Amino acid sequence: MFKILILQSLYNLSDDATEAQILDRLSFMSFLNLSIGDRVPDAKTIWLFRERLKEAGILMDLFRQFDSYLIEHGFEARKGQIVDASIVSVPKQRNTRNKNAGIKKGDKNPDLSENMNRQKDTEARWTRKHGKAYFGYKNHIPIDVEHKFIRKFVVTDASVHDGQVLKDILHDHNTSRKVWADFAYRSRKNLLYLYLNGFKEYIQRKSCRYAKLTQKEKRGNRTKSRIRSRIEHVFGVHLQRAGTLIVRTIGLARAWIKIELRNLSYNLDQYSLLVSRTG
Repeated sequence: MFKILILQSLYNLSDDATEAQILDRLSFMSFLNLSIGDRVPDAKTIWLFRERLKEAGILMDLFRQFDSYLIEHGFEARKGQIVDASIVSVPKQRNTRNKNAGIKKGDKNPDLSENMNRQKDTEARWTRKHGKAYFGYKNHIPIDVEHKFIRKFVVTDASVHDGQVLKDILHDHNTSRKVWADFAYRSRKNLLYLYLNGFKEYIQRKSCRYAKLTQKEKRGNRTKSRIRSRIEHVFGVHLQRAGTLIVRTIGLARAWIKIELRNLSYNLDQYSLLVSRTG
């Protein structure tokens, strides 16, 4: 069953689509050690298994266990870390401003049925990026520079600023104390935290109206970007495999499970790639 969730995460499939794809694709059946005619778990069974994992709270342990496995097999975190966050959208809710305020408080809409009220996500939030509005959550991650594995993660609603969770996502077990990040992480609080904890920061600087960047600072940004851009590979793989970064769940807890499975699936995929190159 867990292998089914990995497939589902790699290709961002719904429970119904996962059931259909297992029945239709020989590659999926081979991965799951199934033969034609074998009984395949239906969509409800897949949903229930994921819910039980959520309630048991063991997925984070599995994530850490795989990180330990990576270290044992020569893929320890090396050469520093890069931190960033990606927005994970959820289906937009068409509500008025007043109704949205009530939903955020947990109020039920008296005009809707009980089942329809359950479909209102009271924990997802709006944010803007490059002038475009997004509704959902954020996947905050650090990757190690050498192997590009996700070593840790935190999921928040989309309105949380990237820099607010820096100290929560830094990975302690790396051969280098270097940290790369974009300008969203550059604040006095974060710089002080990094300094006091022995990290060497390579955080990009941002120009503003009254404080333009010097030529030296611009060159520094370009140098930092050569390393920092490695993390875009991770988000690119997520998007290339899944086709979209939307999760169709309700609430932070379920979104966390979906995103956690996606991060773990990426690590499994990256491990397979690196092993094939060295083998």
